[in-house]
Amino acid sequence: MGGAVVDDGPTGVKAPDGGWGWAVLVGCFVITGFSYAFPKAVSVFFKELIREFGVGYSDTAWISSILLAMLYGTGPLCSVLVNRFGCRPVMMVGGLFASMGMVLASFATSIMHIYLCIGVITGLGLALNFQPSLIMLNRYFSEKRPLANGLAAAGSPVALCCLSPLGQILQYQYGWRGGFLILGGMLLNCCACGALMRPLLPPKKHLEFEDGRLRAAEEKKLQPKKKLLDFSVFKDRGFLIYTVAASIMVLGLFVPPVFVVNYAKGLGYEDTTSALLLTILGFVDMFARPLSGIIAGTKWMRPRCVYLFSFAMLFNGVTDLIGSQANNYGGLVGFCIFFGMSYGMVGALQFEVLMAIVGTEKFPSAIGLVLLMEAMAVLVGPPGAGRLLDATHKYMYVFLLAGCEVTLSAIVIALGNFLCITRKQEDPEAELEMAVTAAEKESLRNEMEGQDEKREVEERGEYNGKSADLHAGGDDAEMNGGEENTEASL
Repeated sequence: MGGAVVDDGPTGVKAPDGGWGWAVLVGCFVITGFSYAFPKAVSVFFKELIREFGVGYSDTAWISSILLAMLYGTGPLCSVLVNRFGCRPVMMVGGLFASMGMVLASFATSIMHIYLCIGVITGLGLALNFQPSLIMLNRYFSEKRPLANGLAAAGSPVALCCLSPLGQILQYQYGWRGGFLILGGMLLNCCACGALMRPLLPPKKHLEFEDGRLRAAEEKKLQPKKKLLDFSVFKDRGFLIYTVAASIMVLGLFVPPVFVVNYAKGLGYEDTTSALLLTILGFVDMFARPLSGIIAGTKWMRPRCVYLFSFAMLFNGVTDLIGSQANNYGGLVGFCIFFGMSYGMVGALQFEVLMAIVGTEKFPSAIGLVLLMEAMAVLVGPPGAGRLLDATHKYMYVFLLAGCEVTLSAIVIALGNFLCITRKQEDPEAELEMAVTAAEKESLRNEMEGQDEKREVEERGEYNGKSADLHAGGDDAEMNGGEENTEASL
């Protein structure tokens, strides 16, 4: 960290909603793209790995599974590191890990080495970048946060459209070892993105109060000791409802993109024609995410963002249920268009809703715990759908199961918030200082009260001075009156 200020939310700092925040948004866009698209981009090399090491497709599929498990399952570890060291150093170290894993994988001599290098090391590196980038985005944006989340989430489909063709070109030109080496070099860009995550500094006027050093020392004493992992979020009913709903949603959310290409192949269509479905899905998804952020940021919709999120999940689930009845290529194209829209809405809103529920102060711990719960669902969902396919040999049942799971999650979060969450009266100060944490609000409130007391003391001083002047004037008048009476008596 080199003596830099740890970005732990200094007192009195309001989200700038612009300025350097746009640079943070660019970094978050790139990190999100690498994190979500890289597990799919690596699958381009699976055929070469099968030929090289003499393994089956199921063995190579574990590479992406382990990578995703590390991305989600290390959430609490990332929260602890961010709360201890700050976002910038954690992300830069994560970029080194992500790159090192791919470089070491280029020298692998067995599939186990690939598991360790790409799955564990690169997966951990991407996790150390993904979560802190969202935390910094939450700190830099408040009023424009839904739009910022939508734009950052758009990095996933954009990177997928770029990395998959690039992987094929690298494999053709340099083989899988050369491709891994070049991709490892590309992942060093994560370090550059981490360098963009500049900590927010408190304004100078909060430190200049008679004696600046004394003021800073008092602030440090007043601030409570920061927890490395705040489990108090489980006391929040809104967080519990969100966690349960998100875990159910993840069981079925990622299943259709995995099986839709094989669904088309099962209907008798060519490989290139079938692969075009994912391109259509990604293209629609690319535009759906920022548009969802714009809609969620409107004045009327933002207080009801959780219900917009539940609508997006319901839209996605119903799309799966209807898409399960597709029996020709046109039906699958229509499914991919509507699935891309709903999938983009879910991707743009999922972390925005979590930020709105727990707030800036508890978000670093909350996102780590949520990702851990989702990791368990990610490991169960696609394999469970695969077993159902092996048993029935029909993709219809796979899509029906995924649709039921996502639809159930929409019902859970909508009814849970409507029935179990009591609406709190909005605090005018909270609306003005949306990005300021509870502790910071308390500090600012105390400071304002101190200023009011100081003003009252000054007013009392002025009043006493005026009273003294009046008394002095009265005494002079009495003395003058006494002299006049004496002269009259003489």
